Amino acid sequence: MKKLQEVLRDWEAVIGLEVHTELTTLDTKMFCNCRLSHDDPPNTNVCPVCLGMPGALPVPNRKAIQSIVMAGLATNCQIMKHSMFYRKHYFYPDMAKNFQTTQGPVAFCMHGHLDLSVEGEGAAERPEWESTAGDGTPVERAADGSYTVPIRILRIHMEEDAAKMVHSGGTEGRITGASESFIDYNRCGTPLIELVTEPDLRTPEEARLFMEDLQQTFRTLGISDCSLESGSMRCDGNISLRRRGETRLGTKAEMKNINSFKSLHDALEYEICRQAEVLEEGGIIYQETRHWEPSHHRTVVMRVKETEDDYRLFPDPDLAPFDLTDDFINEARARIPELPHAKRDRYVRDFGLKPADARQLAGDPATAALFESAVALVKPGEKDAAKVQATVANVMVNLLPGHEGVSAEQVFSLARLLATDAITFAQAREVLEAVDGTDDDPERVVDERGMRQVSDTSALAPIVEEVLARCQDQVNQYHDGNKKVVGYLVGQCMKASKGKGNPKLFNQMLREALEA
Repeated sequence: MKKLQEVLRDWEAVIGLEVHTELTTLDTKMFCNCRLSHDDPPNTNVCPVCLGMPGALPVPNRKAIQSIVMAGLATNCQIMKHSMFYRKHYFYPDMAKNFQTTQGPVAFCMHGHLDLSVEGEGAAERPEWESTAGDGTPVERAADGSYTVPIRILRIHMEEDAAKMVHSGGTEGRITGASESFIDYNRCGTPLIELVTEPDLRTPEEARLFMEDLQQTFRTLGISDCSLESGSMRCDGNISLRRRGETRLGTKAEMKNINSFKSLHDALEYEICRQAEVLEEGGIIYQETRHWEPSHHRTVVMRVKETEDDYRLFPDPDLAPFDLTDDFINEARARIPELPHAKRDRYVRDFGLKPADARQLAGDPATAALFESAVALVKPGEKDAAKVQATVANVMVNLLPGHEGVSAEQVFSLARLLATDAITFAQAREVLEAVDGTDDDPERVVDERGMRQVSDTSALAPIVEEVLARCQDQVNQYHDGNKKVVGYLVGQCMKASKGKGNPKLFNQMLREALEA
C-alpha cells in the first residue's frame, strides 16, 4: 500500500465530518426530567419518556436549545427561527421506543463555517499545488508553508443520544464474538448536537485540527466537557477519492469508532491509501460503514450504508414546531465568552507568544484563566516584564501539563526565577514538583534547597580562567573552528562551581575569553 503523500500526488481526498457532542453540562435529559450522569448505577436515571412507554409525552429542554444556538453563533451559522423535530426510525436495543427524535431538513443552525489554520509539519500533507478551498476560494500559503482554509458547516442539529451497550466476551468491545450484551439506558435521551461539515477537508491533519478547534470552542462555551475518551464527543469521518482535476465526487465510505484525535487522523490516512489501492487495481469502492481497529491499524466493513428512506423520517406529532424569538437568540449570544481563535490572536498580539503556544493556552478555558491570572501579576514597568510574560507562557506550555495543583502566584514566581536566570529549566521542574498541591512559594523552595544560580561575573570569572588554563586541547580545537567544544567547557565550569554557576553566563564569558 502506498504512503499518504504518494497517494495525494495523484488523488484528491474529499473529507467531511459528522461530530456528535453530548451537552454534558446540563442537569437533565433532552425530553424529560431524568438526571444526566455517566457515573450512576445502570438504568437508574430512566422514566417512561426516555424508555418510550406508550402515552409518555416529551417536553423539550430549554437550556439544550439555548446551548445549540450558542454553538451555532460561535461557528458563524445562520440561526433558523422556525424548525421542528422529526422521528428517525430504526430497530435496535439502544433505543427502546424504536425511533430517535432528531431534526429534519431545517436544523436550528444552518450554513456556518470555521477558518482552519494549519501550521508546521501538518501543512505539508496538502500538496502545494492544491490551492483552492472547498468553497472555491484561493488558499494562500505563508513563507513557512502554513495556510488558513475555510471549512463550511452544513448544519448543527439537535437530537437525543442512544443507550450505552456493553459487549462482553468479544474483541475490542465489539458485538462480534461477544457472549452477551448489556444495555444501560441512563444515556438514552441525553441532549446531543450533531455538526455536519461540507466535504471541504482535504487531509487527515485538517480533519484532526478541525476536531480540536471544535472541541476547544464547545468547551469555552461551557456546553460540554467534549471528552473523546468517555464518548461525550464522537466523530464519524466520510471519505472519498477522485483523480486530480476531476470535479465529480467519488463513492464515500464512513469511518466509525473514532475516539481520539490520533484515531481520526490514522483512520482517514489508512482509508485514503486503501481506496487508492482498490481504484488503481480496477476495483470498486462501495458506500459502506467501516470500523476503525486501532490495534490492527486498519478499517473493516461494518455494514452497507443506509439511505434516508430506510429511516422513514417524518415530523414528530408529539412536539410542536419551534419559533425562536429574537430575545431568545440574543440571550444566547450574550452568554458567549471570548472564543479560542480570538483569544489566540490576542495572546500573539499582546504578549508576543508563538502561534502554537497561544493556540495551546487559549484552547482550554481553565488553562487560559490560569495564564491570564499569572500574567496579570507582572507589574507594568517592571524590569524584564516582557521576558517574564513570555516565560509564564513557557512554563504553562512546557512545564505545567500534568500538574493540577499549581496556583497563578506559583506560576508567576517560577517564571520570574527563570526569566532572571536564578534557576535552570531542569531545576524549575524540580521546584514545580515540590510546590504542586501546596501553598509553598517557589522562591522559598529554591533558597531552602540552595538551588539559586550565581550570576555575578566577578565570582564566575576565576572559574572561567581556571577551566581555560587546564583545557588547552579544547581551547585549541575552538581556535581551529570547532565551536561546539564550548559545550564541554561550560560543563567543566558547572562542575567547578558545583552546579551553582549560571550556564548561560558561563557560555557568554567563555566565548568572550576565547575570541579575545
